[in-house]
Amino acid sequence: MLAIFLKTLPFFMLIGLGWAAARTRFFPPEAAAWLTRFVFYFALSAMLFRFAATLEISQIWDPAFAAAYLAGSLLVWGIGLAVARARKLNWSEAAMEAHCCVIGNTGFLGVPMLVALMGDAAAGPVLLVLIVDLVVFSTLITLIITAARQGRMSLAMIWSLLRGLIANPMIVSLLAGLIWSGAGLPLPGPVLEFLTILSAAATPGALFAIGASLAGRRADRPATAIWLSTAKLVLHPASVGIAAILLAVDPFAAGVMIAAAALPVAGNVYMLAQYFGIAVQRVSSAILISTAASVITIPIVMHLIEKG
Repeated sequence: MLAIFLKTLPFFMLIGLGWAAARTRFFPPEAAAWLTRFVFYFALSAMLFRFAATLEISQIWDPAFAAAYLAGSLLVWGIGLAVARARKLNWSEAAMEAHCCVIGNTGFLGVPMLVALMGDAAAGPVLLVLIVDLVVFSTLITLIITAARQGRMSLAMIWSLLRGLIANPMIVSLLAGLIWSGAGLPLPGPVLEFLTILSAAATPGALFAIGASLAGRRADRPATAIWLSTAKLVLHPASVGIAAILLAVDPFAAGVMIAAAALPVAGNVYMLAQYFGIAVQRVSSAILISTAASVITIPIVMHLIEKG
């Protein structure tokens, strides 16, 4: 347990460094925003493209894995929605809280950390988790919120949704990498070296940016944020773990799935909440509390995975 904690500690130390730099105003909010933009559009996209382009499709796509992760996540998503509706929240707010319960920081934290901790073989399963999150759950919440506001579904809504997905650099880089891999094309040496150098900035840059983004957050409405954090850090990994057992997912891939599900609430949930103007402070508090708690919960989950 101590050994695993010490392995994960450097990642959280980088987050802490970013938080301290932003908290002391040595690293102003404008700098944090531009660093996040660099990581999102360049470093992380290069990492995702490199992983996808250098893996075979069979190393990424696993129907049993996808079904288990989707089933376990949908169960927790449904629980989050039901709890919110029981508190008399409207459909839009309930959907945003449900989104907090299942969308982890897979891009900025999960991809670099889990590959570093579990080896390159973890890249394929982590990418599949990211694909399900980006495509299925981003589509689901956008449709629910838009339909709740407009009172109906429309072709314009679907077209707007598709444009949003296509404009996401993580989706574009993953799709481009998968197409490259599917075509059986090798990456030329200089291109691979370029992607390797650029993607090397993803891990420190992303973790520093996470910490910097936390500096301006406050834990308002802590009871709700604690519930959402518990659902994300405890219920979500437990649910996908049970689904992985029931669907006989490969043990190593199941471990990666559970570890990915144990990640704290993602920063892009806050961007979505801010865009729609829904439960912004609640989501912000959930990100802060779940990220702080994950310093302890992730090593525990990794220890349980290691013990089988």
